[in-house]
Amino acid sequence: MTRLIQNLAIALLLAAPAAQAQLLPLDVSISGDTADVRIGPTASPLADLQLDFDDSTGLSAASLGLDAQLVTVSAPTLLARLPSGLVSVPTELPLMITVEPPTLGGLAFERRVHVEVHTHALPYTAGSRLRLFKAPLGGAFRDITNAVEPGSVRTRGTTGGFSQFIVALDLRPTDAVVAQKIQFLRDQAGLLAASEEAPLASMIDGIEDAVAVEDFAAANALVDAMRSRVSARAGTHIPDQWRATRDVANIAGELLSGLDTLAFSIGYLRDYGP
Repeated sequence: MTRLIQNLAIALLLAAPAAQAQLLPLDVSISGDTADVRIGPTASPLADLQLDFDDSTGLSAASLGLDAQLVTVSAPTLLARLPSGLVSVPTELPLMITVEPPTLGGLAFERRVHVEVHTHALPYTAGSRLRLFKAPLGGAFRDITNAVEPGSVRTRGTTGGFSQFIVALDLRPTDAVVAQKIQFLRDQAGLLAASEEAPLASMIDGIEDAVAVEDFAAANALVDAMRSRVSARAGTHIPDQWRATRDVANIAGELLSGLDTLAFSIGYLRDYGP
């Protein structure tokens, strides 16, 4: 019944004039390093967003720069931002959440933000292909999922930065998704000095080789080893801070987040196949 009410609310909002239908009401509460956001009408919210920071300063509703809107799932501008024609935004939750902190808002954090989008608008099934995607403002979306759980659906991921999030159905072959996530880690490691990049590149090679022969235990062990190295060297040898002024690169946060979502996809490949 809750999902039916939410779907009716979505239909009414989409049927309204465009100027009225786009932006959704938000109810934001802050406690310590955590922001909880209820999205949509009070009587039938469409989703709940939680942002849990490893270590933040200046966290407030204003400093987050939050926005949520319904999107047209077939819009060419949206489709062009998705990684494949096999990735689609479900009509039951055509929701885009923007977190774009204002430059002078004072928000800063170290390492990662843990992101959860919880909705009753979508049904949960074991082996669900629903995923949490993230994009820079107006840019290409990529999968950052590290968990999909019931309740009705809770998609979770981590990120070293912002700004836009969607829940999408991803029907791409899982081995192709794993390959893209490995490439993301290579790209982030390549931003570091050669002395820092080399050991990480070796670990990434090992992960790739282990996945290729379906030695998932070895792949996960290397993911854990790389996570430990990045965590140990973050803040000293690997930059680990994000600031609203956008004057530093949170490479440690992006590497750790990339490892989180890679581990999820390796597990999915092991349990459900390509």
